[in-house]
Amino acid sequence: MDPLTTGLIAALIALIVLLSGMPIAFALGVSSLMIMYLFMDPFQLSMVAETLYEGVNDFGLLSIPLFIFMGMIVAVSKAGADLYECFHKWLYRIPGGLGISNIVSCAVFAALTGSSPACAAAIGTMGIPEMRKRGYDEGLATGIIAAGGTLGILIPPSVTLIVYGIATETSIGKLFMAGILPGLMVAGLFSFWVFWVQRKAIKQLAVDAVDGQTLPVVEHYTLGEKLRSSIKTIPLMIVVCLVLGSLYTGWATPSEAAGVGAFLILITVAALYKIYKPSAIMDIMLRTTRESSMIMMIIATSFLFGAVLTNLYIAQSMAHAIVDMEVSRWMVMGMINILLLVLGCFLPPVAIILILSPILHPIIIGLNFDPIWFGIVMTLNLEAGLVTPPVGLNLYIVQGVAPDIPISKVLKGVIPFIILLFVGIAILCLFPELSTWLPSKMIK
Repeated sequence: MDPLTTGLIAALIALIVLLSGMPIAFALGVSSLMIMYLFMDPFQLSMVAETLYEGVNDFGLLSIPLFIFMGMIVAVSKAGADLYECFHKWLYRIPGGLGISNIVSCAVFAALTGSSPACAAAIGTMGIPEMRKRGYDEGLATGIIAAGGTLGILIPPSVTLIVYGIATETSIGKLFMAGILPGLMVAGLFSFWVFWVQRKAIKQLAVDAVDGQTLPVVEHYTLGEKLRSSIKTIPLMIVVCLVLGSLYTGWATPSEAAGVGAFLILITVAALYKIYKPSAIMDIMLRTTRESSMIMMIIATSFLFGAVLTNLYIAQSMAHAIVDMEVSRWMVMGMINILLLVLGCFLPPVAIILILSPILHPIIIGLNFDPIWFGIVMTLNLEAGLVTPPVGLNLYIVQGVAPDIPISKVLKGVIPFIILLFVGIAILCLFPELSTWLPSKMIK
């Protein structure tokens, strides 16, 4: 049978199983076994266990549970609350300052955790009630947290970028550096939108004041209060700078940086927040184990799925067919972006990267695109998927934080941020140096 026809049948099988509601890891495993049974020699089924083992037998993957551990330490302590309080006190005078402080807090928390759900849950628990209390529209408040949480998969250290680097044999350190400027750009776009919306809202409040309506309470913080709140965050920021600095200078691999970072964060949080009891440490380790195990199982079964596509010559045939199309390479990139956006509505980022990387990587190389640049473009597409129904994970996390806000309002509030992510993708396509300049300056 023609490899492309086989690939179409394999895609239909995988789609049906994935949409059945089965956990992603098991769905990928079942799909792989069904495709192997239909199109491969029966004896190759005996290689399944070895293939699954090879999928996770990579030293680079050690950085994933270590970065997750580092994030969990921050998530269960008051560190997130202190970050939020610090940025709020410095930005409260700016129109939309409270919303912007939530976005900045998400960006910094992303640099500590690398996890979008953890970022949205931690900042949203504090931020949404505060924004509602100060008169923010409910849709805007939830949209800020849902979209701000997506920064967790772009701003390093990012689990998604680690997986992409391993799947495509691309330098993880360079991917981390490539994500910094685009991450700041997206955070800036989000902040500008909040500033613009709240500036209009403030003008409306001035009109309401003339009509005698009650206005939200105006806050004021002294310089001393700002500095005291900043002091609490300095140790955490130092650890982040040390981790990223060690990667930028080439002093440490991602796994080494993650191990040292997790240890330093543990010591810092234990000293500042008195989290050193065995029960508290055990809780952090159990949470880390649950999330790490889920990601590792997805990696293992995705590796099996990719191996099946490669052995059936499906990935190679698709790559050749696309490269040989008589259209511009940017037309191909546009189609790839649409594919990523559609899949992002249904699958988590890690699964998409592991499924598509064996297919897309040779296409990107064949079209002379930079794989580091493409890794950031791919991540921006997947950010949009995290806030797009029906599976947009951050939407449901935000609704869990504020269950009295209808999902329709959450969706309405997040739409402008999805558009801004598309704008970010367009900017990155026009100015690829935003993602390639810092990696080019890294010490070899």
